[in-house]
Amino acid sequence: MGAAVDGGYAELLPDPERPRGWTLALDGAPQSYVDLDDPAYLDFAYQRRLGHIADLAAPPGRPLSVLHLGGGALTLARYVAATRPRSAQQAVERDERLVQLVRAELPLDRNWRIRVRGGDAREALAKLPDDWAGLVIADVFSGAVTPAHLTTTEFLGEVRRVLAPGGQYAANITDGPTPSRTPGSGGGQLEHLRGQIATARAVFGEVCAVADPAVWRGRRFGNCVLLAGDGALPVAELTRRAAGDPHPARVESGRALADFAGGAAPVTDAAARPSPEPPPGAFD
Repeated sequence: MGAAVDGGYAELLPDPERPRGWTLALDGAPQSYVDLDDPAYLDFAYQRRLGHIADLAAPPGRPLSVLHLGGGALTLARYVAATRPRSAQQAVERDERLVQLVRAELPLDRNWRIRVRGGDAREALAKLPDDWAGLVIADVFSGAVTPAHLTTTEFLGEVRRVLAPGGQYAANITDGPTPSRTPGSGGGQLEHLRGQIATARAVFGEVCAVADPAVWRGRRFGNCVLLAGDGALPVAELTRRAAGDPHPARVESGRALADFAGGAAPVTDAAARPSPEPPPGAFD
């Protein structure tokens, strides 16, 4: 089934191996996966990494206040509702026709405390009170890129304001080889990712990031999940879980992460650019 939405053409593709599993695709590119029978099942590797972060954000089962910037099929909101009952969650999605399609075809459990709001992620963030969220998850894409105004120190300053003491920020970042350079050669490789790490380090006291080793080396385009906060981060347990995933990933933190960022400057509103466009077939 499919429908035109604000961001393109959305399709819900059935999973032949799971009776009520569905992949949400926009203009042919997979965006989210939902199993209506098992909302704790996360099919995409980067979403499993975000799921690990949600698991480690508080003791098991304890309710959390979670803000999701970017809604899609509400995969992570469903996951938190299933694993942390009574959590209060808000999801912000600019594409209101996509929200209508998801609500109609992939309905939410009425007992879940998930409020879905339409509008721009940064504008919605500005309306939230101080110290509201235990976890903020940013997974915002316009087409295939993250909008420039969601990549800056000013944006992360607003995130930090909304986080409660001890709260954490997680973001899905995409980047890959620079076409004009040889993959793995360094220099301008992963300029966007390096800049996002520098930006997070300028705002938060602690930062780590998890990605496939080939992404870290700049050999392929892919996802990197960044985690930041002002308190200690669960680096050791996140490392263990990422290494044991069906698609193993590596966590970088501390000096190694600072060295990876190199001389990248924090991104400000005045100099912000969207994330790079993925090459054809990047997520096939």
